[in-house]
Amino acid sequence: MNGKDLACSLATCIVSLTASAYEKPQVCTLHTNWTFCQVGDTLWSEAKVPGTIHQDLLNHNRIPNPFYGMNEEAVQWVENEDWMYRTSFVVNEHQLSRDAAVLEMDGLDTYADVYLNGALILHADNMFVGHKIQVKPVLRKGVNHLLVRFRSAVKEVLPQLATNGFEYPASNDHSPWRTSVYTRKAPYSYGWDWGIRLATCGIWRPVRLVFSDVARIEDYYVCQKSVSANRAEVDNRLEINNVTSRTVTALLKVNYHYSANDTKEISKRIELRPGENTVSLPASIDNPHLWMPNGWGEPSLYKFTASVTVDGAEIARQEREVGLRTIRVVMDDDEYGKSFYFVVNGRPMFAKGANFIPDDALLPNVTPQRYKRIFEDVKAANMNMLRVWGGGIYEDDNFYSEADRNGILIWQDFMFACSTYPHDPLFIKRVETEAEYNIKRLRGHASLAMWCGNNEIYEGMRYWGWKRKYTAETFAEMERGYDVLFRQLLPKMVERLDSSRFYMHSSPYEANWGRPDSWKIADSHNWGTWHGRKPFESFDSSIPRFMSEYGFQAFPEMKTIRTFAEEKDFELESPVMNAHQKADIGNALIKQTMGLYYKVPARFEDMVYVGLVLQGHGMRHGMEAHRRNRPYCMGSLFWQLNDSWPVVSWSAIDYYGNWKALMYQSKRAFAPILINAIREDNNLCVYLISDELHDRDDVSITVELMDFDGKTHSRWTCNGRLTANSSLLFMKKPVGEWLGKQDAASSLLHLTLKAKNGATLADNVYYFAYPKDQKLPEASIETSVKRRGDEIEMTLKTDRLARDIFIEVPVQGVRFTDNFFDLLPGQRKTIVITSTEGLSLKDFTFRLHQLGGVR
Repeated sequence: MNGKDLACSLATCIVSLTASAYEKPQVCTLHTNWTFCQVGDTLWSEAKVPGTIHQDLLNHNRIPNPFYGMNEEAVQWVENEDWMYRTSFVVNEHQLSRDAAVLEMDGLDTYADVYLNGALILHADNMFVGHKIQVKPVLRKGVNHLLVRFRSAVKEVLPQLATNGFEYPASNDHSPWRTSVYTRKAPYSYGWDWGIRLATCGIWRPVRLVFSDVARIEDYYVCQKSVSANRAEVDNRLEINNVTSRTVTALLKVNYHYSANDTKEISKRIELRPGENTVSLPASIDNPHLWMPNGWGEPSLYKFTASVTVDGAEIARQEREVGLRTIRVVMDDDEYGKSFYFVVNGRPMFAKGANFIPDDALLPNVTPQRYKRIFEDVKAANMNMLRVWGGGIYEDDNFYSEADRNGILIWQDFMFACSTYPHDPLFIKRVETEAEYNIKRLRGHASLAMWCGNNEIYEGMRYWGWKRKYTAETFAEMERGYDVLFRQLLPKMVERLDSSRFYMHSSPYEANWGRPDSWKIADSHNWGTWHGRKPFESFDSSIPRFMSEYGFQAFPEMKTIRTFAEEKDFELESPVMNAHQKADIGNALIKQTMGLYYKVPARFEDMVYVGLVLQGHGMRHGMEAHRRNRPYCMGSLFWQLNDSWPVVSWSAIDYYGNWKALMYQSKRAFAPILINAIREDNNLCVYLISDELHDRDDVSITVELMDFDGKTHSRWTCNGRLTANSSLLFMKKPVGEWLGKQDAASSLLHLTLKAKNGATLADNVYYFAYPKDQKLPEASIETSVKRRGDEIEMTLKTDRLARDIFIEVPVQGVRFTDNFFDLLPGQRKTIVITSTEGLSLKDFTFRLHQLGGVR
């Protein structure tokens, strides 16, 4: 090689080294090699991260299964102890040469000191906040040691309780010491009227060590400035941290596309000063694909990618899935009181859905697969909204991403519920940090529809007797604290960080405990059918502007009960059943209300079945009353969608993922097109309710009067128009004209709505009498079962009316295309049954229940 060739070779090498001097971030997940130990002990055992102390103790058989029998009491000692977690990891010389090393801890529950190589690097005191700690100065080449010491969340705040002078009204805190309000930790973990008390601690969300050069993207937010069908204007807002001590010139690029063949790119040169830099890069999208809620169209998502390049090397990148839409909450004074409804992409939307609680008492059990299944269920049940209730957690990113992909709007509470809270400077600072962290984390999601300050605290202060319980001075201080937290701090945070979204200080907005006029004002919680012991028909007169909570309990089905109880426990008021019933009036009220509508069975298993039927039909009555009264009422979110452990509760889906009758009835009540027949005084009125965005001309309803043996006695047909996004009275006659000379106890109306092309749009059945007064036959149901790929296909046919058929299959989490349904005489129905575990036809067993077979 001559001199010229050598010079060229050296030059090439120098250019190559310059081009590759910076690297992309290296993310090292620190989830292995963890052990745990009780403080004061020397026994270190293998731990799982993310996880909780209860899960680790359970894995080592050091506590019994807290969900079984009455074991909840046997594990309460855990919350009073301090615990340590430790791991070690290796760092090489090249990693140490990078410009920055950041330890990211997404969730520590709750009071924790974090030590790395002998240095205290973090003092954590809020379960709801993630942490990013610059650790390069304390890292070592070779083995590094990381230790997290958790202090008992109960003991930590006992001095606050002792010096406060009064006890907060946190009645759901199932302990002699109501300490939960002092700690920024999931309130439900201290117990609730459906929840087990497992006041956990642990590393409950992921841990990472991230090495990077020059700069990190700390936050990327695609802010939607304006969106219409013709054009969307967005602002790509980034917080970029220059981790060096010098100003750096960088190229910021943003790529965005709806499909792979329409990618667009914008870019600009930026100067990054040492430390935090805020950068803005606007973009326009013509004729955007709008994100639509479930039932209205596709929840279209664009992919946005922001990258930072320095000296030709990409040093940072973040991606976002963005749904372009407008969501507005209308809460205006009107002739009735104060409206409350959501307008999505310019159209008023009737909100159909439920309240969501944490899906497990042991949060790391909730996997991305479980979130995916939840939203598959929610979508299948024709819902378009979930309310994340304020006594749980700000859910994992996967929750909101699944909501985005499935077109489900999210009403997001801040995590405060059913008690007043402190408002001292340190507490306020913790809440401010928590609000900033979670607002910034969640604001980019298309599904996020609104923020709400708390659950039921305003109502509690006005109508739950708190004012009588405390001195005037103490209660006045509580009121000041309420204003500081929910009328000043949180709305200020939302305005600063997420100004396009609606904020409401509390739900319900206007306390409605026993005040009929309050139904006219914004959102309401109706607990008349539970705490008020009212019949389900009370839903017809207690019509709110928006119903954000209402509910009635039922046991889970027997296969779930058998996971926590034995045959000897199968009594309504057995100790084990009461341990899994956290509502004081629960089991007795279920039986009492059952007696209004059904013959109360003697056998426990039959009572469980009839209780499921009762909950489903009773709650459906409320859903239909709300939809029927639109646009005065514009939302129906029942309590509650899910369970956090196997329990008797208000849920529609039990802990193991089994749909109760309530979930099937909500699917029917929330159908895009609904026929609702309801008795009003002496008339039977037939309403047509549509959530579709287009009118349907020339529809017809056919109504058949038939007896339970299948004989048709009369038939009516009425033609008309189905108006989009509305509820209209379609037919009205005195009840006697519908029934004629037939026996109300053995007759029904079968109503069918058809389009002009003959396609069935909806059908329904109306009964003239309560089930307890009906002459229900025990129908002979013919069944045939065959395998179809990985599914089981079951076909049923009956000679006479079979009410509320329940197909019971002894496999947890099985899905049915339908269940808890009525089968009319001569009708044939095919059900498809699936399981994530797969179903074998050879081993497939089932049992049929029908209301006529219960004695």
